[in-house]
Amino acid sequence: MQRNGGSGGASGHQWVLRRVRLTWLSFMLFFILVFFPLIAHYYLTTIDEAGGNEKRMFGPRPGGELCEAKHVQDLCRIRESVSEELLQLEAKRQELNGEISRLNLRIEVCKRSIDSAKQDLLQLKNVISQTEHSYKELMAQNQPKLSLPVRLLPDKEDPGLPPPKSARSCRLSNCFDYARCPLTSGFPVYVYDTGSYPWGELVDPLVRQAFAASVKSNIYVTDNPSIACLYLVLVGELQESPSSPPPSPQDLEKQLKALPYWRSDGHNHILVHLSRKSMTQNFLYNVSTGRAAVAQSTFLELQYREDFDLVVSPLVHALSEPNFLEVPPQVPVKRKYLFTFQGERVESLRSSLQESPPQSFEEEMEGDPPADFDDRIIGTLKAVQDSHLDQVLVEFTCKNPRASLPTEWSLCGEREERLEVLKASTFALVIAPGDGQLVASAGCGMRLFEALEVGAIPVVLGDHSKLPYHQLIRWTEAAILVPKPRVTELHFLLRSLSDNDLLAMRRQGRFLWETYFSTSENVFSTILASIRTRIQLPAAPIKDEPAQEIPHKAGKLAGTDANLADNGDLDLGPVETEPPYASPRFLRNFTYTASDTYRTWNKAPGPFHLFPHTPLDPVLPSEAKFLGSGTGFRPIGGGTGGSGKEFQAALGGNVPREQFTVVMLTYEREEVLMNSLERLNGLPYLNKVVVVWNSPKPPSDDLLWPDIGLPIVVVRTEKNSLNNRFLPWDVVETEAILSIDDDAHLRHDEIMFGFRVWREARDRIVGFPGRYHAWDLNHQSWLYNSNYSCELSMVLTGAAFFHKYYAYLYSYVMPQAIRDMVDEYINCEDIAMNFLVSHITRKPPIKVTSRWTFRCPGCPQALSHDDSHFHERHKCINFFVKVYGYMPLLYTQFRVDSVLFKTRLPHDKTKCFKFI
Repeated sequence: MQRNGGSGGASGHQWVLRRVRLTWLSFMLFFILVFFPLIAHYYLTTIDEAGGNEKRMFGPRPGGELCEAKHVQDLCRIRESVSEELLQLEAKRQELNGEISRLNLRIEVCKRSIDSAKQDLLQLKNVISQTEHSYKELMAQNQPKLSLPVRLLPDKEDPGLPPPKSARSCRLSNCFDYARCPLTSGFPVYVYDTGSYPWGELVDPLVRQAFAASVKSNIYVTDNPSIACLYLVLVGELQESPSSPPPSPQDLEKQLKALPYWRSDGHNHILVHLSRKSMTQNFLYNVSTGRAAVAQSTFLELQYREDFDLVVSPLVHALSEPNFLEVPPQVPVKRKYLFTFQGERVESLRSSLQESPPQSFEEEMEGDPPADFDDRIIGTLKAVQDSHLDQVLVEFTCKNPRASLPTEWSLCGEREERLEVLKASTFALVIAPGDGQLVASAGCGMRLFEALEVGAIPVVLGDHSKLPYHQLIRWTEAAILVPKPRVTELHFLLRSLSDNDLLAMRRQGRFLWETYFSTSENVFSTILASIRTRIQLPAAPIKDEPAQEIPHKAGKLAGTDANLADNGDLDLGPVETEPPYASPRFLRNFTYTASDTYRTWNKAPGPFHLFPHTPLDPVLPSEAKFLGSGTGFRPIGGGTGGSGKEFQAALGGNVPREQFTVVMLTYEREEVLMNSLERLNGLPYLNKVVVVWNSPKPPSDDLLWPDIGLPIVVVRTEKNSLNNRFLPWDVVETEAILSIDDDAHLRHDEIMFGFRVWREARDRIVGFPGRYHAWDLNHQSWLYNSNYSCELSMVLTGAAFFHKYYAYLYSYVMPQAIRDMVDEYINCEDIAMNFLVSHITRKPPIKVTSRWTFRCPGCPQALSHDDSHFHERHKCINFFVKVYGYMPLLYTQFRVDSVLFKTRLPHDKTKCFKFI
C-alpha cells in the first residue's frame, strides 16, 4: 500500500515539472515569433530613413527608378517579349480556329455527299435490280405477244347458210353468219333508209325522225353494206290510217325479200319495231322473217324465238329528252301508298263483280286448274285495300281507258296523271296479260317504263312475261317478280322488305331507265349492244382526249429539297426513268364482253364502251406470282417480306408493278408552277407530268422549265374549265393518276405512301385533304364542311390518286348538267368526282396521313379563298343530289397510316416510312 502511494507522489512531481517546461518553452517561442519581427522592422526602417533617397532600400522610388535597376530592366524586357509572343500565339490560335471551322464545314459537306451518294447507290441498285428482273421476265416469257387474228371474210357470192329445220328453231348458231362479224371488225351496222322500201313511208313520223337522229350519232353505223356485220330495218310503228292500211303478211314477205341485201333468207338482219302506244300492231305475226331477228315490244309465244329475237322497251320519249331534274328523289324510301294499280280489263272485271264470291284456291285446285288468275288478283287486292292496314290505291275501272290487246290490262288516263300517282307509290303493280300466249306486250312495257322513271319499284305479277332484254338484264335487282298464284301473299312480301333493299332496287331501276330506256338514242344503242354482246364482239374503245402540246424549253437541272424527300436512311424506291413504263391496255377485251356480261349490263356505266383498263379487274391469288404467273410482280424481299429497306426496294402488293402520272392544273401562276414541278424531281415510280394549261395566254417565252429527268407535257385547253382536270388525256399512259394543284405542297414520302395505298384500293379516291357533307337541320338540305371532324366523306382532288377509268366516266358518262354547273361556278369539280366514284362503288374515299391541308406557304391566293367559295359548294352539293336522285356520298371514320407507324422495333429493323 505505502509503496504504491510513494510511487504516486513521485509521478505527480514529474508531471508538474513537465508542465513548467512546456509553459516556458511556449513563452519563449511566442516572444521570438512576435517581438523579433517588430524589432527587425524598426531597425531596417531607421537605417533606410537615415541613408536618404539614394540609399533607400525599401519604400517607393520616384519615376522610372525601379526600371533603372538592372535586374528589373531584364524583367521588363522579358515581359515585353512574352507579351509579343502571346499576341502572336493569339493570332495563330484564331487562324487555326478559322481553319478548323472551315474543315468542319467541309466534313459536313462530305458527310452529306456520302449520304447522298449512298442514297444514289441504293437507288441505283434498286433500278439495276428492277431492270434485271424485267430482263429475266422477258427471257423467261414463253408466250409471244398476240397479233391480230386473220380477219374472217364472207364469200363474195354469199351462198347463205343451210336452212334450219323450221323458222321456230332459229338460233344464233344456225341463223347468224359469224363470218361477217370477225372479232376485229368493229361491228359495222348498215341501216336501211326508210324511204328505200314500200312501207317505210307508213312508219310513224316521230319514230322515223327519232330513229334517224339516233342512227346519225351512232359510231357503229356504216354506209358500206359490203362490210356490214348487221343489217337493220325499221318496220314500225306504223301510222293508223284507214286510207293506208299496213301491208298484208304476204305482201310484207315479198317486200322483205326484195331488200337489196336480204340474200334470200335475211340472215344478219334485224327487224326493229318501236312502239309509242300501249296498243300496237303486231303485224309481223304470221310473217315469215326467215333468218332475220325481230326486235319489238309485243310477242306471242308462237312468234318469239328464245335467244334470237329481242324484247325491247317502248319508245316513250321519241324526240323529247327527259328532264332528270324533274325526276322525284329516291328518298324517303316509303311513300304515301304501299302499292298502286290502275287498269281495266273487261273480261276479268265482269267476273269480279259477280255477287257470289270466288272460289278458294283449294276449291279451284280440286276441280280444273284456273285458266286465269285475274279474278283472284282483283279480289285479293280489293281485300287489302279494304283492310286499311296500309294505304294502297287499286282501281279496276277507267274513265278513259287506253286501247289494249285482248286479256291485257289497259292503261288509265293521261300519262301525266299516271306519273303523279306513281310518284306517291312505293310499289307499282304490273299485271301480266291473262293470256299465257302473250309473252310480251307494249302495255306491260309502258307500265314498267313509267314505274322506273319515277322510282316506283315494279311488282310484276306473272312469271310467264318476258321483260325487255331479259337475257342480259338481271331484273330481280330492280323489280319484284311474283307468280300470280302468290297474290294472296303479296301484301306480306311487300311489307317484309327493308329500307336498304328498297332503296337498292330503286337505285338499280333508275340506272336501267337512264341507261337503256330513257331516250331514243339509248333504245337504239341498247338494241345494237344486245346483238353485239350475244355474238361476243367487244364494244368500241372509249376515246381518249387528244392533247395539244405546248412546246417549252427546259432550264437548269432541278434540285432536291431535303425537307421534301426526307425519309431517314431509307430509299423511297427506284426512279424508273428509262423508259417510262406505261400500264398495259385492253388486256380483257374478250373476257370483259363474254365473261362479265351480267356485270357490265347491270352495273354502271353499262356495256356501251370498252375501257383500256378498269379498277375492277380480277386479282390473282398470292401464290400465283410464284407459280408461273409472276410477270410484272415485285414481291417484297422476293416473297420473304421484310421491314423498311426491303419494303422500299419493291412495290409488293397484289398487282404487278406500275407507275403513276401527275396531272397538274394551273392558271397563270408560273413561279408557283415551276416550284411545284421542281419538287417532283427524284420522285420514284413517276411516269410523267401532265400540266393542264388552263389559261388562254400561252406560257412566257423566256420561261425555263425545270429538268426533272422525266417528260413534262404541257397541254393546251380549249377553254378555262375546271373539268379539264379530269379529261382522259391520251398522254396519260398509266392507270394511276395523281391529281394535284399547282400550289400543293407534299413530301415525297407522303406521295409514295398514297400511291401504295391506292394500289390496294384502286376503285376509290385516295388522298390527303378530307372534307364532309353535313345536314342542315333548319333548311333540310346539305352543307359542305371543311372543319376538323372525326368523319369525312370526300377527299379533295387537289391532292389525290384516282383511276383513269373515272376520268372517262366523268367526261363522257356523268350527266352533262353536273359539268355545266362546274363551268358556271368555276368550282365544285372535286365534289363532282367524289359523287361519281361513290355512286359507282358505293364506298367512301380513303384519307392518308394526318394532313388536313396541303397549300404551300407563301403561295398566291387561290379560288378557294373567295368568300363565295363555300356558298357555291353548298349549292353544288344539293344540285348534284337532285341530279343523282339521292346522296351518293358515304361517311368514313378512319384514315390510313403505314403498318409499322409508332411500333417499337428492334435495332436491326427499320420502319416503312419515317414520318407516316
